Amino acid sequence: MKFGPIPVDTAEGAVLAHATTAGERRLRKAHRLSAEDVSLLKSAGISEVVAAVLAPDDLSEDAAAEKIAESMIHRNVEAKPAATGRVNLHALAAGIFTVDAAMINAINAVDPTITIATLAQHAPVENGQMVATVKIIPFAIASALVDAVARICAGGEIFAVNAYQPVRVGVIQTVLPGIKPSVLDKTLRVTEARLARSGGRLTAERRTPHHVGAVAEAAGSLARDNDIVVIFGASAMSDFGDVVPAAIEKAGGTVIRAGMPVDPGNLLVLGALAGKRVIGAPGCARSPKENGFDWVLDRLIAGLDVTANDIAGMGVGGLLMEIPTRPQPREPLPAPKSESAELKVDIVLLAAGRSSRMGGPNKLLALFDGKPLVRRTAERALGSKASDTIVVTGHQRERVRAALSGLDLTFADNPDFAEGLSSSLKAGIARVSGDAAGAMIVLGDMPGIASADLDRLIDAFRKSEGRSVVRASHEGKRGNPVLLPRSLFAAIAHLEGDTGARHLVEAEGLDVVDVEIGKSASIDVDTREALEGAGGVLQD
Repeated sequence: MKFGPIPVDTAEGAVLAHATTAGERRLRKAHRLSAEDVSLLKSAGISEVVAAVLAPDDLSEDAAAEKIAESMIHRNVEAKPAATGRVNLHALAAGIFTVDAAMINAINAVDPTITIATLAQHAPVENGQMVATVKIIPFAIASALVDAVARICAGGEIFAVNAYQPVRVGVIQTVLPGIKPSVLDKTLRVTEARLARSGGRLTAERRTPHHVGAVAEAAGSLARDNDIVVIFGASAMSDFGDVVPAAIEKAGGTVIRAGMPVDPGNLLVLGALAGKRVIGAPGCARSPKENGFDWVLDRLIAGLDVTANDIAGMGVGGLLMEIPTRPQPREPLPAPKSESAELKVDIVLLAAGRSSRMGGPNKLLALFDGKPLVRRTAERALGSKASDTIVVTGHQRERVRAALSGLDLTFADNPDFAEGLSSSLKAGIARVSGDAAGAMIVLGDMPGIASADLDRLIDAFRKSEGRSVVRASHEGKRGNPVLLPRSLFAAIAHLEGDTGARHLVEAEGLDVVDVEIGKSASIDVDTREALEGAGGVLQD
């Protein structure tokens, strides 16, 4: 192929390099010129065009891309029609993508005019997702180059989507004193969601003491009727002879690998029992965030074997994006400078809402004993051990600020308050001081909350060394306020819509400390009846 400026008189059959206007007609880039086109160009006074002139043994870009795609051997993948020298290949099923990297590298080494790009090895894919693309860079290439690529492709399967299989999974959860049933229940929900995305299903669960014998017995039972057994230990593996690996061996199985170079996910255990795979799940697998457990589970569900060498090779790329609950997994939070040092906590008081269920009046301005509700709540926040109180305003911001006049508060305006609770959380957290270890989210419509109640939450937070979420409760029912550690602040920036701290805590699988503060203290007044029943008088 020759490329460059050529006289229009000799341009018939050439491929235009650039879009060209001839009279009222526009010839697009890559258009092959006909005799009529040449006449039109000459009539328009154009004597020269930049174009590609194909040699007799050249293939056009589309023909070359199609021939290469047709020569490939693959599974659960389809090639789309060629366009602009490109053929895209898409998955015909959800599963795990595998690729012969040596074959891809060999093709890309034939000539720079021919390129192929794919997803990463073992990438999870959805049905219909593009997994590879063939691109011919010039308008045409020598057929000999295409033939060379075709010979490489004849060497075997170049890539595949290994479709997920409807596997049956049994779960064991060990129990130690202090483990809440709600944590175990949530783990089941998260696991079921993991399996649902790949077509697997959870068939049975066993809750056992955290002892080798009990776990071994349960594993043997579940292995008989399931394809995979997953064990969630109440205590993380601390030694290769710990409960989970020891139980696999006691049940007659073998430990394939204990520990993996993926973080989060280091403490995973992989074993085999009665021809089935057993996974000792790391603690991070209780969270829906991606971790090393997903890498192993998804491959097994896709029918791929996972060996000790496979896991050993996961280190490159194994440093996954930090999850909000563990922003620095290799570096613990710094300890206080002295035993008497106290972790600093700021209060974020949410006062931006529209009180839509009140039928018009702003509930935050309702009078309780002659005082606006928002001022009553703010005064109690200021009377607590919190270092600063940040009030987030939005709806009727001027009236709310007037009700708070004279108080030593920090204000954060939320112009996007109509978008939902998440916008107010973001606005408030953005104003929390840089040295605060946590932020307590307090609703502005809590007439019964007292400074002492807020102090109890702060004390519990300090006792946990700032590592736990502390949540107010009443008779075991979760409520408000909620005190969030700084490690969660980054996650708040990604919340959308009418989503608050409760959703964040549940989604991230955090360590939660519940503090009983009583029914009257934990109530927020969402309706006219509730407000009036608590002693409030709405103001127009």
